[in-house]
Amino acid sequence: MSSPFESALAARAAAMAEACVRCGKCVDACPVVEPAGVTAETRAVIDGVLDLVRRGPGSEAARQWASACVLSGECIKACDYGVNPRFLLAMARIAMAQDTTSKPEQRRRGVENFRKVSREVTHLSRLQLSDALLARLGQGPQAQGTAPDEPPDFVFYTGCNVLKTPHIALLCLDIMDALGISYKVMGGPAHCCGVVQLRAGDVETSGRVAESTLDKLSRSKSGQVISWCPSCYVQFTETTLPAIETLRGARPFEMTPFMRFLHQHRERLRPLLREPVDMRVALHRHPGVPGVVAAVEEILRAVPALRLVDLGLPAVGLQASAMAAMPALRNELQRRELAAAREAGVDALAVIYHTDYRELCAHELEMPFRIVNVVEIVAASMGLRQPDTYKRLKLMQDVDAILEDCRDLVAQHGLDPAVAREVVAGMLKEQPLPLAPY
Repeated sequence: MSSPFESALAARAAAMAEACVRCGKCVDACPVVEPAGVTAETRAVIDGVLDLVRRGPGSEAARQWASACVLSGECIKACDYGVNPRFLLAMARIAMAQDTTSKPEQRRRGVENFRKVSREVTHLSRLQLSDALLARLGQGPQAQGTAPDEPPDFVFYTGCNVLKTPHIALLCLDIMDALGISYKVMGGPAHCCGVVQLRAGDVETSGRVAESTLDKLSRSKSGQVISWCPSCYVQFTETTLPAIETLRGARPFEMTPFMRFLHQHRERLRPLLREPVDMRVALHRHPGVPGVVAAVEEILRAVPALRLVDLGLPAVGLQASAMAAMPALRNELQRRELAAAREAGVDALAVIYHTDYRELCAHELEMPFRIVNVVEIVAASMGLRQPDTYKRLKLMQDVDAILEDCRDLVAQHGLDPAVAREVVAGMLKEQPLPLAPY
């Protein structure tokens, strides 16, 4: 028997599939159709996707397209009928996973993937932060919650993986502190969005995990959650919240990406951007969450002395982790961007999301420009700084040197040295485009 969450999600997918007129505009708008080798006629492709959603066999072209999705969201913009093709592709991928694996196998894969994320997040954050800073990010035994009779204005939801690059999340908190915004921080493996279980096809566990998290996230005065992670944002806004709204008759909160939130408060932010940041900066862009790139560009233009440089390259995907579905395309786009940034003589390549930062920051070893996160630039103009330990460690490019540098924190947090070594080795391997001259 299906759980209520599974039934609600299936009903939404069925209704959306019924609303689709099969015009094929979503296929035509998708930037990965050609690189993925999808050559079938567009209407046949969407027909196959709808068949998968309805639990039919689909078609090879439909499976190709669904598997290659990097969540750019161009398909959503192309639809004239209010259908979300990105959601339908996600449901098609779930159907594909469930058709090829048993329920026990789906659960096993979901558990394994969650444990991997938890292990990496726990160790990488603790190799960089004291207990006090972990607590500030809502992690560890010292984490303090807001008193029940004093709910914050907002909940700041980090997601999990930004905790691997904790200076980014800490700067977000510093910026909100400077704006006078009260918030409670939630995130990490204890507040999972359920996406890893969903990708494995384990919809029941995904729904249970996500519903538990969203009940915790709903405790604020405004009913607003500020999110950092774009994957969590898509998971909640396109999958979990609509299903919960069906079950409960209302959404427990609305979710706003952090950079759009800053843009909404730009009149309060501008007077705080006092310090010049005299740099020529190119922006690494992903269009998957609407409005984020435009918000970032406007905020950066308000930074004194900063000049934005347009490299004229395509923006594709949700973030680096989503681009893993098309590794050859991801590598080629990164190669072109680094070469173009060097040719343009920029001082910095600024990325928006944490996964892009992890994949790109080590290229500082071979490029004549810095690689930074956009919040570092905004914070610097406000006189705010946090040490970027992640980049410092990754630039060492040596597991033994990194572990020696972190020896005191390994002991302080009681980390297993063998697991810490495995996680650090994985950090260095997270380098899709090899470090080499361009």
